[in-house]
Amino acid sequence: SVPCSAILSSYLLGERLNLLGKLGCLLSLVGSTVMVIHAPEDEEVTTLEEMTSKLKEPGFLAYAAILLALCFLLIFYLGPRYGRSNILVYLTICSVIGAFSVSSVKGLGIAIKGFFAGQPVLQHPLTWILVLTLVASITTQINYLNKSLDIFNTSLVFPIYYVLFTTIVITTSIILFKEWVTMTVVDIIGTVCGFLTIILGVFLLHAFKDMDVSLGNLPQVLQNEQPAPVTRDDKNILIEVDNSSVAPEDKPKVFMLCT
Repeated sequence: SVPCSAILSSYLLGERLNLLGKLGCLLSLVGSTVMVIHAPEDEEVTTLEEMTSKLKEPGFLAYAAILLALCFLLIFYLGPRYGRSNILVYLTICSVIGAFSVSSVKGLGIAIKGFFAGQPVLQHPLTWILVLTLVASITTQINYLNKSLDIFNTSLVFPIYYVLFTTIVITTSIILFKEWVTMTVVDIIGTVCGFLTIILGVFLLHAFKDMDVSLGNLPQVLQNEQPAPVTRDDKNILIEVDNSSVAPEDKPKVFMLCT
Protein backbone atom coordinates (compact mmCIF):
# COMPACT_ATOMS: atom_id res chain seq x y z
CA SER A 1 0.00 0.00 0.00
CA VAL A 2 2.88 2.40 0.66
CA PRO A 3 4.44 2.54 -2.85
CA CYS A 4 1.05 2.23 -4.56
CA SER A 5 -0.43 5.17 -2.65
CA ALA A 6 2.68 7.27 -3.29
CA ILE A 7 2.65 6.52 -7.03
CA LEU A 8 -1.11 6.96 -7.46
CA SER A 9 -1.19 10.22 -5.47
CA SER A 10 1.67 11.51 -7.59
CA TYR A 11 -0.01 10.77 -10.93
CA LEU A 12 -3.70 11.25 -10.04
CA LEU A 13 -3.63 13.97 -7.37
CA GLY A 14 -0.55 15.90 -8.42
CA GLU A 15 1.16 15.39 -5.05
CA ARG A 16 4.93 15.26 -5.10
CA LEU A 17 7.11 12.91 -3.09
CA ASN A 18 10.75 13.95 -2.88
CA LEU A 19 13.78 11.69 -2.79
CA LEU A 20 13.90 11.46 1.01
CA GLY A 21 10.20 10.56 1.06
CA LYS A 22 10.82 7.72 -1.38
CA LEU A 23 13.67 6.47 0.77
CA GLY A 24 11.38 6.71 3.80
CA CYS A 25 8.74 4.57 2.07
CA LEU A 26 11.39 2.01 1.17
CA LEU A 27 12.77 1.88 4.72
CA SER A 28 9.27 1.53 6.13
CA LEU A 29 8.59 -1.44 3.90
CA VAL A 30 11.94 -3.02 4.75
CA GLY A 31 11.41 -2.54 8.48
CA SER A 32 7.86 -3.93 8.36
CA THR A 33 9.07 -6.94 6.37
CA VAL A 34 11.84 -7.64 8.88
CA MET A 35 9.37 -7.41 11.77
CA VAL A 36 6.93 -9.80 10.10
CA ILE A 37 9.70 -12.29 9.25
CA HIS A 38 10.94 -12.38 12.85
CA ALA A 39 7.51 -12.26 14.46
CA PRO A 40 6.62 -15.53 16.26
CA GLU A 41 3.85 -17.77 15.00
CA ASP A 42 0.33 -17.47 16.33
CA GLU A 43 -0.73 -19.75 19.12
CA GLU A 44 -3.30 -22.24 17.85
CA VAL A 45 -6.83 -21.14 18.83
CA THR A 46 -9.63 -23.19 17.30
CA THR A 47 -12.78 -22.51 19.36
CA LEU A 48 -14.61 -19.47 20.68
CA GLU A 49 -14.14 -20.73 24.23
CA GLU A 50 -10.37 -20.59 23.81
CA MET A 51 -10.65 -17.12 22.27
CA THR A 52 -12.80 -16.00 25.20
CA SER A 53 -10.22 -17.20 27.69
CA LYS A 54 -7.51 -15.29 25.82
CA LEU A 55 -9.55 -12.09 25.84
CA LYS A 56 -10.25 -12.39 29.58
CA GLU A 57 -6.61 -12.59 30.61
CA PRO A 58 -5.45 -9.67 32.82
CA GLY A 59 -2.56 -8.73 30.55
CA PHE A 60 -4.74 -8.24 27.50
CA LEU A 61 -7.47 -6.48 29.49
CA ALA A 62 -4.93 -3.97 30.81
CA TYR A 63 -3.51 -3.48 27.31
CA ALA A 64 -7.01 -2.97 25.85
CA ALA A 65 -7.85 -0.47 28.60
CA ILE A 66 -4.71 1.55 27.79
CA LEU A 67 -5.57 1.57 24.09
CA LEU A 68 -9.14 2.71 24.80
CA ALA A 69 -7.95 5.47 27.12
CA LEU A 70 -5.46 6.63 24.50
CA CYS A 71 -8.13 6.53 21.82
CA PHE A 72 -10.60 8.60 23.89
CA LEU A 73 -7.84 11.10 24.69
CA LEU A 74 -7.03 11.49 21.01
CA ILE A 75 -10.66 11.72 19.88
CA PHE A 76 -12.07 14.09 22.48
CA TYR A 77 -9.06 16.20 23.50
CA LEU A 78 -6.15 16.13 21.06
CA GLY A 79 -8.18 15.65 17.89
CA PRO A 80 -10.22 18.88 18.03
CA ARG A 81 -7.11 20.90 18.98
CA TYR A 82 -4.29 19.41 16.91
CA GLY A 83 -5.95 17.08 14.41
CA ARG A 84 -5.81 19.53 11.52
CA SER A 85 -2.18 20.50 12.11
CA ASN A 86 -0.52 17.22 13.18
CA ILE A 87 -0.78 14.24 10.86
CA LEU A 88 -0.10 11.74 13.65
CA VAL A 89 -3.28 12.49 15.65
CA TYR A 90 -5.90 11.06 13.29
CA LEU A 91 -3.62 8.27 12.07
CA THR A 92 -2.87 7.17 15.62
CA ILE A 93 -6.62 6.89 16.25
CA CYS A 94 -6.98 4.69 13.16
CA SER A 95 -4.04 2.52 14.21
CA VAL A 96 -5.17 2.09 17.82
CA ILE A 97 -8.68 1.15 16.73
CA GLY A 98 -7.12 -1.24 14.23
CA ALA A 99 -5.91 -3.41 17.10
CA PHE A 100 -9.55 -4.15 17.99
CA SER A 101 -10.61 -4.68 14.39
CA VAL A 102 -7.87 -7.24 13.72
CA SER A 103 -8.62 -9.11 16.96
CA SER A 104 -12.32 -9.15 16.01
CA VAL A 105 -11.52 -10.50 12.56
CA LYS A 106 -9.41 -13.23 14.16
CA GLY A 107 -12.32 -14.28 16.42
CA LEU A 108 -14.90 -14.07 13.64
CA GLY A 109 -12.71 -16.27 11.47
CA ILE A 110 -12.82 -18.91 14.19
CA ALA A 111 -16.61 -18.45 14.46
CA ILE A 112 -17.11 -18.91 10.71
CA LYS A 113 -15.06 -22.11 10.75
CA GLY A 114 -17.14 -23.36 13.67
CA PHE A 115 -20.40 -22.46 11.90
CA PHE A 116 -19.55 -24.59 8.87
CA ALA A 117 -18.42 -27.36 11.21
CA GLY A 118 -21.89 -27.43 12.77
CA GLN A 119 -21.03 -25.73 16.06
CA PRO A 120 -23.64 -23.44 17.73
CA VAL A 121 -21.59 -20.27 17.27
CA LEU A 122 -24.64 -18.05 16.74
CA GLN A 123 -25.74 -18.72 20.30
CA HIS A 124 -22.34 -17.76 21.68
CA PRO A 125 -22.33 -14.14 22.99
CA LEU A 126 -18.73 -13.58 21.90
CA THR A 127 -19.75 -13.83 18.24
CA TRP A 128 -22.07 -10.83 18.46
CA ILE A 129 -19.63 -8.88 20.63
CA LEU A 130 -16.97 -9.36 17.96
CA VAL A 131 -19.39 -8.30 15.21
CA LEU A 132 -20.30 -5.07 17.03
CA THR A 133 -16.65 -4.37 17.83
CA LEU A 134 -15.65 -4.91 14.21
CA VAL A 135 -18.37 -2.61 12.85
CA ALA A 136 -17.58 0.15 15.35
CA SER A 137 -13.81 -0.06 14.84
CA ILE A 138 -13.95 -0.12 11.04
CA THR A 139 -16.40 2.81 10.99
CA THR A 140 -14.10 4.84 13.23
CA GLN A 141 -11.05 3.97 11.14
CA ILE A 142 -12.72 5.01 7.89
CA ASN A 143 -13.94 8.25 9.42
CA TYR A 144 -10.58 9.45 10.70
CA LEU A 145 -8.66 8.10 7.72
CA ASN A 146 -10.87 10.17 5.41
CA LYS A 147 -10.29 13.21 7.62
CA SER A 148 -6.54 12.72 7.27
CA LEU A 149 -6.82 12.37 3.50
CA ASP A 150 -8.85 15.57 3.29
CA ILE A 151 -6.20 17.58 5.17
CA PHE A 152 -2.79 16.04 4.48
CA ASN A 153 -0.83 14.73 1.53
CA THR A 154 -1.94 11.25 0.44
CA SER A 155 1.65 10.13 -0.13
CA LEU A 156 2.33 10.88 3.55
CA VAL A 157 -0.90 9.54 5.05
CA PHE A 158 -0.73 5.97 3.79
CA PRO A 159 2.92 5.21 4.65
CA ILE A 160 2.62 6.58 8.19
CA TYR A 161 -0.72 4.82 8.70
CA TYR A 162 0.75 1.58 7.37
CA VAL A 163 3.70 1.73 9.76
CA LEU A 164 1.63 2.62 12.84
CA PHE A 165 -1.08 0.09 12.06
CA THR A 166 1.39 -2.75 11.46
CA THR A 167 3.32 -2.02 14.65
CA ILE A 168 0.23 -1.89 16.88
CA VAL A 169 -1.29 -5.01 15.33
CA ILE A 170 1.89 -7.03 15.85
CA THR A 171 2.10 -5.79 19.45
CA THR A 172 -1.54 -6.74 20.06
CA SER A 173 -1.02 -10.20 18.62
CA ILE A 174 2.04 -10.75 20.80
CA ILE A 175 0.18 -9.73 23.97
CA LEU A 176 -3.06 -11.57 23.13
CA PHE A 177 -1.48 -14.89 22.14
CA LYS A 178 1.69 -14.60 24.29
CA GLU A 179 3.92 -15.10 21.28
CA TRP A 180 6.88 -13.42 23.01
CA VAL A 181 7.35 -16.51 25.19
CA THR A 182 8.59 -18.55 22.21
CA MET A 183 10.74 -15.82 20.65
CA THR A 184 14.46 -16.50 20.28
CA VAL A 185 17.25 -13.98 20.68
CA VAL A 186 17.60 -13.70 16.90
CA ASP A 187 13.88 -12.94 16.53
CA ILE A 188 14.03 -10.32 19.28
CA ILE A 189 17.01 -8.59 17.66
CA GLY A 190 15.35 -8.78 14.25
CA THR A 191 12.12 -7.31 15.59
CA VAL A 192 13.94 -4.42 17.29
CA CYS A 193 16.02 -3.69 14.18
CA GLY A 194 12.90 -3.74 12.03
CA PHE A 195 11.15 -1.35 14.39
CA LEU A 196 14.12 1.05 14.36
CA THR A 197 14.16 0.91 10.56
CA ILE A 198 10.47 1.84 10.53
CA ILE A 199 11.14 4.81 12.82
CA LEU A 200 13.93 6.01 10.51
CA GLY A 201 11.69 5.65 7.47
CA VAL A 202 8.87 7.62 9.09
CA PHE A 203 11.32 10.33 10.14
CA LEU A 204 12.67 10.73 6.61
CA LEU A 205 9.15 10.73 5.21
CA HIS A 206 7.68 13.26 7.61
CA ALA A 207 10.53 15.57 8.60
CA PHE A 208 11.74 16.47 5.09
CA LYS A 209 8.46 16.40 3.15
CA ASP A 210 8.69 20.12 2.24
CA MET A 211 12.26 19.99 0.92
CA ASP A 212 12.90 20.03 -2.82
CA VAL A 213 15.33 17.10 -2.95
CA SER A 214 15.79 14.95 -6.03
CA LEU A 215 18.57 13.20 -7.89
CA GLY A 216 18.84 16.14 -10.27
CA ASN A 217 19.56 18.81 -7.67
CA LEU A 218 21.83 16.94 -5.29
CA PRO A 219 24.97 18.91 -4.39
CA GLN A 220 27.87 18.33 -6.74
CA VAL A 221 30.76 17.47 -4.44
CA LEU A 222 33.40 17.73 -7.15
CA GLN A 223 32.23 21.10 -8.44
CA ASN A 224 34.85 23.84 -8.03
CA GLU A 225 33.44 26.92 -6.37
CA GLN A 226 35.16 30.28 -5.98
CA PRO A 227 35.65 31.20 -2.32
CA ALA A 228 33.44 34.02 -1.19
CA PRO A 229 35.27 37.30 -0.47
CA VAL A 230 35.90 37.98 3.19
CA THR A 231 34.34 41.20 4.41
CA ARG A 232 36.38 42.96 7.06
CA ASP A 233 35.37 45.97 9.05
CA ASP A 234 37.47 49.10 9.65
CA LYS A 235 38.63 47.88 13.05
CA ASN A 236 40.40 44.82 11.60
CA ILE A 237 42.00 46.92 8.85
CA LEU A 238 43.33 49.48 11.34
CA ILE A 239 44.79 46.73 13.56
CA GLU A 240 46.54 45.14 10.57
CA VAL A 241 48.04 48.47 9.54
CA ASP A 242 49.20 49.27 13.05
CA ASN A 243 50.81 45.84 13.59
CA SER A 244 52.54 45.68 10.21
CA SER A 245 56.35 45.50 10.49
CA VAL A 246 57.02 46.32 6.86
CA ALA A 247 54.94 49.44 6.63
CA PRO A 248 56.61 52.30 4.80
CA GLU A 249 57.46 55.51 6.52
CA ASP A 250 54.70 57.43 4.85
CA LYS A 251 51.97 55.04 6.07
CA PRO A 252 49.57 56.81 8.47
CA LYS A 253 49.98 56.05 12.07
CA VAL A 254 47.08 54.95 14.25
CA PHE A 255 46.90 56.01 17.87
CA MET A 256 44.41 54.57 20.37
CA LEU A 257 43.18 56.75 23.25
CA CYS A 258 41.97 54.87 26.32
CA THR A 259 39.90 56.59 28.99
